[in-house]
Amino acid sequence: MEEIAVLIVIFGTFFGIVYLFFSTRNKERMALIEKGADASIFMKGQPKNAAPFWKVIILNLSLLLMGIGLGVFFALILDTYSGLDSDAVYPAMIFFMAGVGLFVGFNLTKKLDR
Repeated sequence: MEEIAVLIVIFGTFFGIVYLFFSTRNKERMALIEKGADASIFMKGQPKNAAPFWKVIILNLSLLLMGIGLGVFFALILDTYSGLDSDAVYPAMIFFMAGVGLFVGFNLTKKLDR
């Protein structure tokens, strides 16, 4: 029963934060429009030549998964041809190569925005 209460509190908190964010933003925008402000000020923070969000997500997710795959592959090679402990090699190589994949994805995303 406690698990259900915890889930209700977590989802309720998340819903409350999202609801307050969007309702407050909507009220602020409506107040500015009523005072005669130009609606183009709402798009100020978004560059016009920025890459679409889905391209960035797919690029980073694909590089992350390739990094995890390479990490498993390199860990298998290290485990086979060295005397290192396999319990330490596998997580270390997986996390290291996943980090390398995310770093490469970050740099490619910067280039994609140009």
